[in-house]
Amino acid sequence: MRLTILGGGGFRVPLVYGALLGDRAEGRVSHVTLYDQDPARLTAMARVLRDQAAAATAGGPVPDAPVVTATGDLDEALRGADFIFSAIRVGGLEGRAADERIALSEGVLGQETVGAGGIAYGLRTVPVAREIARRIARTAPGAWVINFTNPAGLVTEAMAEELGERVIGICDSPVGLGRRIARLLGARPQEAWIDYVGLNHLGWVRGLRIGGRDELPRLLADTEALESFEEGRLFGAEWLRSLGAIPNEYLHYYYFNRDTVRAYQEAKQTRGAFLRDQQRGFYAEAGRAGAPAGAALAAWDRTRAEREATYMAENREVAGVGEREESDLESGGYEKVALALMRAIARDERATLILNVRNGSTLSVLDAEAVIEVPCLVDANGAHPVGVEQLPLHAAGLVTAVKAVEREILAAAASGARADAVKAFALHPLVDSVGVARRLLDGYAAEHPGLSYLR
Repeated sequence: MRLTILGGGGFRVPLVYGALLGDRAEGRVSHVTLYDQDPARLTAMARVLRDQAAAATAGGPVPDAPVVTATGDLDEALRGADFIFSAIRVGGLEGRAADERIALSEGVLGQETVGAGGIAYGLRTVPVAREIARRIARTAPGAWVINFTNPAGLVTEAMAEELGERVIGICDSPVGLGRRIARLLGARPQEAWIDYVGLNHLGWVRGLRIGGRDELPRLLADTEALESFEEGRLFGAEWLRSLGAIPNEYLHYYYFNRDTVRAYQEAKQTRGAFLRDQQRGFYAEAGRAGAPAGAALAAWDRTRAEREATYMAENREVAGVGEREESDLESGGYEKVALALMRAIARDERATLILNVRNGSTLSVLDAEAVIEVPCLVDANGAHPVGVEQLPLHAAGLVTAVKAVEREILAAAASGARADAVKAFALHPLVDSVGVARRLLDGYAAEHPGLSYLR
């Protein structure tokens, strides 16, 4: 099979390639094409993957590593692909840092997928994602597209306008949450049924069945166990019991918004600025000509460890929970979801995965075209959402409000109308001010050339 990675110079590409190196099954990926518009990033990433392949063979014979090629030509990258993994970042980390800075100057959240920052990122990304989807439909109509480009649910919905059911969004947050809960309950994660429902970065675990029995009430009743893992420490046992569910970590931005905004305003630098500076150093080191074998991979490993350890640091500061636990730093996130998804489709091996797919009739509060994040049965025909119980009113309110914002972003990207973009900002629960919305859009438009289409 041939896999194309859009955003092939991106920092997380080695996670995907490492998962492919560990795949010993028949019908494995034999060729990986990296596509990126930045030649320097492509060069650095190709060196990291070369080091990975060499390290994989050091312990003895293994199946041939997937051949890696790199290109800056999109059509060349797409041609002949069986699967296309989309992980682009329109505007780069410089854009993310600006998204956060401009939002915080108005006293609202600028996180890359939540609130004003997510809206700005979506307004830049949707037009590009739609054009990529059109190119895929023309050049590789038989390919399956796996989208990890953020905001993942919004971008998947935009690409589905052209690709229909052949684009599926993935995220590692629900996987990590379900894994932590299952282990606390003494179960193997792969043997547990996770009742998870919502939108990308806006969902809740409402039950976890082991052998047909829902064990989540047992966890909710145990304060010590609840506060022994990441989400339990972030939200606190009392609030989790009030909800009767375990929220995705990103809901901390909603439930503790004022506290989080204050912490971000007081921080030395935003997350985007930290990653921008950190990765600038990594790519310079990994791309350095004449470096010894293994140096690029070693630089990537060091950078990734620091990146994971500092993830959502401000939120943990608000909750007073200190550094992340070692168990929360392990890999095994979206790259394994992507590999399991590809395997299930390519070999018609039924699997159950939490994915971003079209709603159909799954959630009655949303229309059929809305992309939601729920457990899905996957086979050769794609991903099929499993029926779930309807959301309680507090959750339905958040889901419908944020989906309304996503629809305004899609409308603005199609129409180029400033009024639609202002409406997207103003309707978001974490902005909720027309005046702030207008100032935000003015600030973003002045900073980002990618928003010049709005008028």
